[in-house]
Amino acid sequence: MSPVLAGVLQLLALAAALALAHRPLGDHMARVYSSKKHYAPERWIYKAVGAQPDAEMRWPAYLRSVLAFSAVSVLFLYLLQRLQGHLPGSLGFASIEPDQAFNTAVSFATNTNWQSYAGEQAMGPLVQTGGLAVQNFVSAAVGMAVAVALVRGFARSRTGELGNFWSDLVRGTVRVLLPLSMIAAIVLVACGVIQNFAGIHEVGQFANGHGGGGQQWNGGAVASQEAIKQLGTNGGGYFNANSAHPFENPTPFSNLFEIFLVLLVPFSLTRTFGRMAGSVRQGYAILGTMAVIWIGFTALMMWTEFSHHGPALQAAGGAMEGKETRFGIGASAIFSVATTLTSTGSVNSFHSSYTGLGGGIQLLGMQLGEIAPGGVGSGLYGMLIMAVIAVFIAGLMVGRTPEYLGKKIGTRQIKFAACYILVTPALVLGFTALAMALPTPGHSMSNGGAHGFSEVLYAYTSAGNNNGSAFAGLDADTQWFNTTTGLAMLLGRLLPMVFVLALAGSLAEQQPVPATAGTLRTEKPLFAFLLAGTILIVTGLTYFPALALGPLAEGLAS
Repeated sequence: MSPVLAGVLQLLALAAALALAHRPLGDHMARVYSSKKHYAPERWIYKAVGAQPDAEMRWPAYLRSVLAFSAVSVLFLYLLQRLQGHLPGSLGFASIEPDQAFNTAVSFATNTNWQSYAGEQAMGPLVQTGGLAVQNFVSAAVGMAVAVALVRGFARSRTGELGNFWSDLVRGTVRVLLPLSMIAAIVLVACGVIQNFAGIHEVGQFANGHGGGGQQWNGGAVASQEAIKQLGTNGGGYFNANSAHPFENPTPFSNLFEIFLVLLVPFSLTRTFGRMAGSVRQGYAILGTMAVIWIGFTALMMWTEFSHHGPALQAAGGAMEGKETRFGIGASAIFSVATTLTSTGSVNSFHSSYTGLGGGIQLLGMQLGEIAPGGVGSGLYGMLIMAVIAVFIAGLMVGRTPEYLGKKIGTRQIKFAACYILVTPALVLGFTALAMALPTPGHSMSNGGAHGFSEVLYAYTSAGNNNGSAFAGLDADTQWFNTTTGLAMLLGRLLPMVFVLALAGSLAEQQPVPATAGTLRTEKPLFAFLLAGTILIVTGLTYFPALALGPLAEGLAS
């Protein structure tokens, strides 16, 4: 079987598995977030934190709860890292330095999971499992809660109430992420992913010219962390090689299963949106837009990596540099697109080694706002913001007041949506410009020219969009990059949520307007293509100059 055909068959199998899971999981999540019942473990959690799960919140109260929970999460994880050297379960590792502890705490609390450290050389089981893995669950649940709040804003009328953040947070964790993660962890263990607390152990003697030497490897509760790492679109690897490490991703089947986990919840949330909004067809329109972009990007990535020039690349069957021979080009390309079109950040190959145009596809995938299908929760609310922009543009074109799901998109709503789409580019391009203008950050670049610029642009694109993957050629463990990427992650996560919740509150207060002959049918394929075009045009106008200086220049020169 040719490598191209193998890649296409894997893509088709993945699409079929996602289609089978879409309806049952989407319906389950709709029931979870619409239920009035609280299970006993949930009531214990509410009592422990002093929450009143049945009390409805308006958007300012919902936002305050999100910010308070995020602040506590960052502080807890920061202190855990700073005290690691004095706590049990550290494997003898020292406490993490302040700038790196800040960066890592923000990274995992914002669902970014950017890592400027090698996991097996810095973090013991206590921090890995008791700190990082816990944030993998709750940071994903926060994104889902905000998305559900926006859906309620469309579904409700003449009220500013968006539900209860603490109830949404706990239910998303207990009823959705935990059960799915347990099933996924069992499958991963069956595939060969390790799950133990063996610590550091000797694995053998390797001869060299100086009489031989030993090598030490870490054990760890990898399968359980790998499951929520992918399912919650987190991405932080237990090992520095991430999903290229055989302890995290040993076989081609485990590789395809991990991609399935990455895409499962974001795609299924479109069904949840349709059910809660009262129109399943509206959910299918959003799903179709996501799917078209995802398949298009995957096809482009496979083409760039298989379309090889020169005898060395022809002999290897394509651009194999930086890719695992266990997976090959096809599976690596599918994984790469899945991880950059979501907020996952896990990698099974090294993105810096992709072709120039391949690196550009990875960058553009994140710069779209990670909405196809995007992160857990964040992908859905990002796509709904873009839908608001699209209906506003359509309204301008025909001279009518735009409407979406029976809600008028007026001046106030479009201001919130515009602020949402401007925040992340301002962070990404602003920090990139500073890093390139100042002398010190440039010392972290391992390459010059267009590729070196791409390394810096990729770092801030990944941080600002809460992705977490890296180009791998940049030494990010410096005070400059730990601090600035930490700020980009924090602001890139929380500021957009402010505008999402403000928009949700303004929509929930409205009286629905009846559809007329002039109402744009947003459940039709025509709107899906309008939405996809709006996304690509807005992103292209924003980022094209920067992409032209980096991956496009490199790709055209090769």
